[in-house]
Amino acid sequence: MSELTLTLIKLGFLALLWMFVLAVLSVIRSDLFGAKVDSRAAVVPQSSRTPKPAKPVKKRKGLPGSVTIADGPQAGVGATLVDEPVIIGRGSDCQIRLDDDYSSTRHARLFLSEGQWWVEDLGSTNGTYLDGQRVTRPVPAEIGGSIRIGRTTLNIAK
Repeated sequence: MSELTLTLIKLGFLALLWMFVLAVLSVIRSDLFGAKVDSRAAVVPQSSRTPKPAKPVKKRKGLPGSVTIADGPQAGVGATLVDEPVIIGRGSDCQIRLDDDYSSTRHARLFLSEGQWWVEDLGSTNGTYLDGQRVTRPVPAEIGGSIRIGRTTLNIAK
């Protein structure tokens, strides 16, 4: 082989190596700091009319009231489902903080919408499961349901 061919192979290998290193750093950064949220998606257009004040959501019979870790060293830890969303994951900003190597920093969230609690996966690597079914879009949460995140199971209770 000529010296030019060997030099081109070396440079190609070096370029591939740097692409791999940058990809690894990108994955580590997204795991540490979470995914970026598009701020334009949260903008609600305002109409010319003044909106009516929102009616307080009445707690229906059969509406979940809490979520609790069912097994493992953190069994019994949980959160009360009030009006604010509950974020579940390894991050310090999560309401339910998991000590599970298979959970993401911000893994899943429970949120109230139209008088119903919903479970949503936040783009986690290993997925969120509600009653054994993988959550790919927001799914209604029912009393007695179980959420599995990594090796941790959470129960939804009244």
